[in-house]
Amino acid sequence: MSKRPFDLQGHRGARGLWPENTLGGFERALALGIKTLELDCAMTSDGVVVISHDPQLNPDHTRDETGRFLSRPGPVISTVNYAELARYDVGRIRPGTAYERAHLQQQALDGERIPRLAELYALIDGRGDRAVRLNIEVKTFPLQPELTAAPEAFVRALLAVVEASGMAAATTIQCFDWRVLNCVQRLAPGIATGALTDQQGDDDTVQFDQPLPSPWLGGLDARQFGRSVPHLAKASGAGTWSPDYLDLSSAQVAEAHQLGLLVAPWTVNEPAELERILAMDVDGMITDRPDLLRAILRDQGLAERGDDRV
Repeated sequence: MSKRPFDLQGHRGARGLWPENTLGGFERALALGIKTLELDCAMTSDGVVVISHDPQLNPDHTRDETGRFLSRPGPVISTVNYAELARYDVGRIRPGTAYERAHLQQQALDGERIPRLAELYALIDGRGDRAVRLNIEVKTFPLQPELTAAPEAFVRALLAVVEASGMAAATTIQCFDWRVLNCVQRLAPGIATGALTDQQGDDDTVQFDQPLPSPWLGGLDARQFGRSVPHLAKASGAGTWSPDYLDLSSAQVAEAHQLGLLVAPWTVNEPAELERILAMDVDGMITDRPDLLRAILRDQGLAERGDDRV
């Protein structure tokens, strides 16, 4: 196992414990001692960078002003202004959904709104914990450009918030759409970037076996890298490679390390899988259940990044 402190990342705050991507959820994750918050961002029609995984309001955890769960996906976030967006409550899972079955331990926090990214930075600043980092995923979709702002406009708005926060050095920007990484690296080369990949079924962003280069890879052709995803990720210019954990092997982790990449797979939740992936010598993990991963790390005597005990 690498001797560097392990980067335990709370996925969407700590989605397995509290409502995803909410200030209340982030605050509780920080109180739990989580030092890296992973989150997603979108941008409203009036240019406000907000924290949301879905480009449309998700009926599985969104209620309207009357308290009723949405019956279908709500408006596309990029088509409404922030004042309109703030009317919705995202603090509770809709009962009886697959989402609920996947997160039975999640505690509701009624009244939570989709927050502005600037509010999360302010929350962290108010706590005075200089060890906290953010890993921000930009949600853009090359095959569905109508769902979000264009990559460069989105990145410029995001970078303005990051730089105003004073936490640029404690921020990583990651994306499946490597056009976003290209923009960040060109506009703010001092900000860390992470290359996300997925090779599972219809969600495959690498597309080794397709006749044309994947639209997700920012102009790179996966076929030119000897079927090596670590070499492909290195070519993206990112410092961290974050694959779907189902795609990962120990040999790939070793290869990535030889290339100078950090490896932080997503989204690992079950204890047996947490232990299996940890044994691969990864540098971090993105998980809905940071409490479970922390217990495993401590059982194995492994230090977390930012752990003031070591």
